[in-house]
Amino acid sequence: MNVSRNFLLVGSLFLILGILIGMYMGGSGEHTLAPAHAHINLLGFVLSVLFALVYRSYADMGASKLATYHFWLHVVGTAILIVMLLMLLTGKITEAGMAPMAPLAELAVLIGVILFLVNLWKNAK
Repeated sequence: MNVSRNFLLVGSLFLILGILIGMYMGGSGEHTLAPAHAHINLLGFVLSVLFALVYRSYADMGASKLATYHFWLHVVGTAILIVMLLMLLTGKITEAGMAPMAPLAELAVLIGVILFLVNLWKNAK
């Protein structure tokens, strides 16, 4: 698995989604989705590309199992969070309705970042 490439691809998909939501908000004047737009662009695009560049710069990191686990935890956790946030902001669910999925998705992203730190500590030389 080429983790760097996969983070770049997924990050680009998140960016397209973020741009589309931004275009919708700009065209409609309706900015209810601004928090989702920010999460998609920052958590989805910026972090994914940052991770991709680090994994590309440190080949030992990208080749480790930790990188693969990090990738899947980040992508799945981020996707779930974004879907849940979009549902919340459009009134499809309440904050109470986000449990237990949103906290588990947040935990997945956090564990992924912890694995990234461990991987950095062990393999970035």
